Amino acid sequence: MTNPQLHLVLGDEDLLVERAVARIVGAVRARTGSGPELTVSRLRAGDAGAAELAELLSPSLFAEDRVVVLESAAEAGKDAVALIVDAATDPPEGVTLVVLHSGGGRAKAMVGELQKCGAETHECARITKPAERVDFVRAEFRTAGVRVAPEVVQAVIDAVGSDLRELAAACSQLVADTGGKIDAAAVQRYYSGKAEVTGFEVAEKAVAGDEAGALESLRWATHRGVAHVLLADALADAVHTIARVGSAGRGDPFKMASELGMPPWKVKKAQGQARTWDPRSIGAALRVVADLNADVKGAAADADYAVERAVRRVAELAGRTR
Repeated sequence: MTNPQLHLVLGDEDLLVERAVARIVGAVRARTGSGPELTVSRLRAGDAGAAELAELLSPSLFAEDRVVVLESAAEAGKDAVALIVDAATDPPEGVTLVVLHSGGGRAKAMVGELQKCGAETHECARITKPAERVDFVRAEFRTAGVRVAPEVVQAVIDAVGSDLRELAAACSQLVADTGGKIDAAAVQRYYSGKAEVTGFEVAEKAVAGDEAGALESLRWATHRGVAHVLLADALADAVHTIARVGSAGRGDPFKMASELGMPPWKVKKAQGQARTWDPRSIGAALRVVADLNADVKGAAADADYAVERAVRRVAELAGRTR
């Protein structure tokens, strides 16, 4: 049985963490009738001293309703962990304790301890897989009361990129601007040119063997300040899609779609792209995007050069099979 005074926000996807905390605070306000007067205290558990934590977690004189949010709990020291677990075992009257934990770190064992205490767990793991982004965008539209076709969901991702805040904002804006009547053409209309910024056009040209076009789009995107990780993600997604569809063989895109977890139109498109690739070249391209993923996360001294080199190499591999 979960304890309504104890919450574990588990994961490090910032937008999801913020939303989870907001939902918890809203629920406490509704349950206690405290409204905006509810006191919400935030403290980085990883940086806090034992005395500071003890004071924050101690019962108040009048047991007034309040929410205590402990951030960075994964990095908390031994004494801090003991105080947090002790408070979680029997939260002070009127206090709702919210612990933000990445799931790892030196205080990894705290997760199990809090769950044993009856903490309600809010999963906020980082979204990294294309299928997870599809689910996220679909859920954003559903929350707004709008049902959209699978190609609309993918068009939003292709146009906006992988950043959850941007995806959420795009869904909200599209619903507001179209009155909920959203199709792929509407997405293209509102975000024309945006795909280049996120690296979609760069990736499309690279896997098509258009080295000159891919590099031109890459330089434009870099000039606009597109994050290296977004460019790397777009290239990796394009290569992995071709690899998955290519290895599945020829077939009906509609039947293959459910097996591959992709919309039929994307399967059909990848089937066309896969014709210019062979197993050896796609294997090499997979190694290129894997290396690039590490490079843009700190392994390379010059991320700009790493991305350009990867785009050039993928385009060369595609060109060799033509």
